[in-house]
Amino acid sequence: MSDAMIPTPVARRARRVLERVCDEELRLSTAESCTGGLVAALFTDIEGCSHAFERGLVVYSAEAKHEMLGVPAEVLDTCRAVSREAAVAMAEGALARSQADLAVSVTGFAGPAGDEGTEGHVHFALARSGVATEHREEAFGAIGRDAIRHRCLETVLEMLESSFP
Repeated sequence: MSDAMIPTPVARRARRVLERVCDEELRLSTAESCTGGLVAALFTDIEGCSHAFERGLVVYSAEAKHEMLGVPAEVLDTCRAVSREAAVAMAEGALARSQADLAVSVTGFAGPAGDEGTEGHVHFALARSGVATEHREEAFGAIGRDAIRHRCLETVLEMLESSFP
């Protein structure tokens, strides 16, 4: 990923987070929708820590969320793909379908959302073996697709940082 795509402070922060994952001898997986693999790309660009990133899944469609992560069809039909329930199921599915110790998920409307939802409305989840899954909801507003996706990166990093004592 080019330096122009990711601001330097975010890249440095990602390095610190992934180094912490390494220090704890953990492995990380991602399940991404509106970020389209941006979180995985950020982590896989960090030299010397590649063993800490287990896998990344881009599950843009509802079908992919169901097929690849086991998000229940009822959740997708009733709560929709951009919901607390979907984000939690995505993170837990990524954890269950990998060799990772922790998994993060992102699902939302990077914009424009149209009739489907509100631009900048995003749900996140962090699943960790032996710990209750954490959920976070953000309303970034109509700040533009790239800005929303970058705010998603920052939110994922905040969640991972707070998962360590």
